[in-house]
Amino acid sequence: MFYEKGEGGEVLCSLCSHRCRIKDSKRGICGVRENRQGVLYSLVYRKLVSRTVDPIEKKPLFHFLPGSSSYSIATVGCNFRCRHCQNADIAQLPHDLGRIIGEDVAPEEIVREAARRDCSSISYTYTEPTIFFEYAYETAGLAHAQGIRNIFVSNGYITEEATRCIAPYLDGINIDLKGPEPFYKRICGAHLEPVVQTIRTMHELGIWVEVTTLVIPSLNDGDDELRQMAEIIADIDISIPWHISAFHPAYRLMHKPRTPAGTIQRARQIGIQAGLKYVYVGNLPGRNGEDTLCPQCGRVLTKRIGYTVTQNLISQGRCPDCGGYMDGVWS
Repeated sequence: MFYEKGEGGEVLCSLCSHRCRIKDSKRGICGVRENRQGVLYSLVYRKLVSRTVDPIEKKPLFHFLPGSSSYSIATVGCNFRCRHCQNADIAQLPHDLGRIIGEDVAPEEIVREAARRDCSSISYTYTEPTIFFEYAYETAGLAHAQGIRNIFVSNGYITEEATRCIAPYLDGINIDLKGPEPFYKRICGAHLEPVVQTIRTMHELGIWVEVTTLVIPSLNDGDDELRQMAEIIADIDISIPWHISAFHPAYRLMHKPRTPAGTIQRARQIGIQAGLKYVYVGNLPGRNGEDTLCPQCGRVLTKRIGYTVTQNLISQGRCPDCGGYMDGVWS
């Protein structure tokens, strides 16, 4: 899907915002879409490299069926080359080792297994779901027909045409907003603006959107950089939840230190000052900033420790104390 033939045997891929021009017998930046004599093939269709049941909070999604389980799947490959990739063993496998592996699993089996394990949703995650779009699209259509929700955990580099194609079946998405433009160019091999546009388009299409920023010391942890991220989200909608996560050394940034808890709390305050209604501290269990508060009266409505929900008082999208509306998908 999403390519056209060019000159001299090239194909022009329009699945992600790299919009690769791929010569015959070559692959795109993702490493898993190959031009074979003018036909673009997915090399990861029906090739699962990971499938497991996760709490929805792990995506992270805090305003989407809290406390529910999500059947999580992935293939190898990614259209980013993030130097801090935390799933590099599968995401970067086609680049680093030239290998494409995976278990042959039909979309129908994924949906059956999600239902059997009492999952309210299927999450396309761990690597970038855009690069296994055909597989995700077919699975999502089947899940939708069975009343199972579909979730992308994404870097947001999907094109608008692919976004509009998946939109009828996509219920929620968490998009990484990684940093300012220099960060994207230097650390990820990409650009900021297509990501911002994806957040905006997904939101306008009625897909529930939450955003995550991984804060890395000396790379995107300055007040101005964090304020820019917060203002990008606020300019789209102040009701979009922002998750701020701490970095730990990984892949090609093993020399960088872990992010101090104080930095994450400072980032959270910047988000609140920017007007965002829901700003969360990620991967620091037990710290202030995990709970969902009513933005009208301040009542703690959903209490969490890590990925575990210990209390949820939201009923029919309302605060039980003041009756205030709570943004999200609750039933």
